Amino acid sequence: MGRIIFYEYKNYQGRRYECDSDCTNFHSYLSCCNSVRVESGTWVIYERPNYLGYQYVLTKGEYPNYQSWSGLNDRVSSCKMIHFTSEDPDRIQLYDKVDFSGQMFETSEDCPSVLERLHWREVHSCKVLGGWWVFYEQSNYKGLQRLLGKGEFASPAVWGAACSTVQSFRRIRE
Repeated sequence: MGRIIFYEYKNYQGRRYECDSDCTNFHSYLSCCNSVRVESGTWVIYERPNYLGYQYVLTKGEYPNYQSWSGLNDRVSSCKMIHFTSEDPDRIQLYDKVDFSGQMFETSEDCPSVLERLHWREVHSCKVLGGWWVFYEQSNYKGLQRLLGKGEFASPAVWGAACSTVQSFRRIRE
């Protein structure tokens, strides 16, 4: 069970909206979102309704303003809780070409700089063999985020990205 609270203004002020399950659209309750408290669980919050737009992964903690979760603005309209399983160990395979071709790199570790570690500027496909992973558009876990669960992603479009820029990635743990 998880719980997340969205606040209209910075530092947990103004109207609030509480969730303990996935929500496709809470924009009618809050016109904007400037702070968030994650009381339990790990959540993905989305800029637009129906789990669309920019996404941000938040773990238990306090986020007093939208910059604290790397938000681009004060717009958040939907959320999903991440459900963890212990079936498979955290593992991911990255490819430098679409459709799982070209060079392949497999790891179970976080990577703060794809360029330094792999000498790649882009990731064109991947297979998540276990766990939950977040791709970041910039090194050191900054910039736009994309959450990937177990599955095969033959191109960036499949994981919802407009381009193949992945400069860091890390595992999300319970």
